[in-house]
Amino acid sequence: ALGLATLYPFTKRFTYMPQFVLGAAFSWAIPMAYVAQGKTPDLSCWLLYAANLSWTVAYDTQYAMTDRADDLKIGVKSTAILFGKYDLAIILFLQLLSLSLLAYAFYLYHIFNIASLGLLLSLGLFIYQFYRTRDRQPSNTFWAFRHNRWVGLIIWLAIILAYSFEHFI
Repeated sequence: ALGLATLYPFTKRFTYMPQFVLGAAFSWAIPMAYVAQGKTPDLSCWLLYAANLSWTVAYDTQYAMTDRADDLKIGVKSTAILFGKYDLAIILFLQLLSLSLLAYAFYLYHIFNIASLGLLLSLGLFIYQFYRTRDRQPSNTFWAFRHNRWVGLIIWLAIILAYSFEHFI
């Protein structure tokens, strides 16, 4: 993870996919946590990894859209440049993929019934982000990037709620 995090700033010079490197670095904590608990990373671990990777690429692409015009001038690469006019569609796809992978992981953890409420709320937030960024204005893409903190909070609260109710169901 440290190697990926260190490599990330330099990837903008030689690949159009530095957001994937960042996503891999951010997501690596998930299998590390499994191992730290004495568990072997299983399917649910890798579903969480892939969900987090997809979400990170989506929100960091929103951030990259904010700087796209300047990045093109100075030769910095990003998924925002790579995706071009398909940026919003690919971001929405990655967001939906993330929610789908989380739903499957929640099912495997037996918390889908309650935690799915967080996924539905997050879906609503992602749709709102899509609506707000369809003009591709930097202020709106930066807003969407920052808005993802609410998605993370809602999913975290949904997991906490699901595990809290686990003892009562």
